[in-house]
Amino acid sequence: MIDDRIITRTTVTPAKAGVQGNRAPLSRLSRTDGIAAVGKGGTAPLFFLSLVVSLCALPAPAFAMHISEGILPISWAVLWYAVALPFVAWGLRDLRRRSEETPWFKPLVGLVGAAVFLISCMPIPVPSAGTCSHPSGTGIAAILIGPGLTAVVASIALTLQALFLAHGGITTLGANIVSMGVAGAWVGWGVFTAARRLGLPWFAAAFLAGILSDWATYATTSLELAAALHGDGSFTAMFSLILLAFVPTQLPLGILEGFLCAGVLKFIRSRRPELLRTVPTGGAA
Repeated sequence: MIDDRIITRTTVTPAKAGVQGNRAPLSRLSRTDGIAAVGKGGTAPLFFLSLVVSLCALPAPAFAMHISEGILPISWAVLWYAVALPFVAWGLRDLRRRSEETPWFKPLVGLVGAAVFLISCMPIPVPSAGTCSHPSGTGIAAILIGPGLTAVVASIALTLQALFLAHGGITTLGANIVSMGVAGAWVGWGVFTAARRLGLPWFAAAFLAGILSDWATYATTSLELAAALHGDGSFTAMFSLILLAFVPTQLPLGILEGFLCAGVLKFIRSRRPELLRTVPTGGAA
């Protein structure tokens, strides 16, 4: 039931009156006139359309993936770009060399890059940190194409996400490459290589690589944020606070990515084992 008191309180300022022209102010509408107007077929669609628009315009919490645009001061953004660029340059050189030796290697890199893009586009909000958790896919990428090329495909995926999906940002691209494409890739590749040399089977080595590459990505992200934002406070306290904010979501996500990494490697071994000729060997079958 429409409350007459609410309707009679509605006022129209002179500026609004000029815009409305000759239309009667809302305060002059009676209760029966309002109900009759909505009841007519001509104005009902406009009523529901305005309701939908109003609901869409309501403020809602936004959660950005990766490190968002504008979070890092410009000095820190430049620093992380300087750290990331040598890894990307080395990866591009590695791509050129390996493509000359193996013609089908470039399509493999493209497929791995597409997988990294899709896997890292599955966000889970972290309200306490104002950001999102997500798998990264760099563990399996490092196993298949190496850590250098993983930095390249991660940089491409992160750039596309920043430009077209508003995930991350251009100024923070260097920091995101370091956390996902450098730290995550090298930890995943190093863990897999060490586990194989210690005699662990393929599945266990890939599982550990997937978990630890994921967790290394978020540990590095926490370090980057804490280093730039702790101000006059304690760096250790800020780092611990950010890292703990990721634990409820990233702990299970890391385990899930471990199974994903092991499952993908097992599938490739059973269907296309020739693609694994450059994968570190050793250990149990």
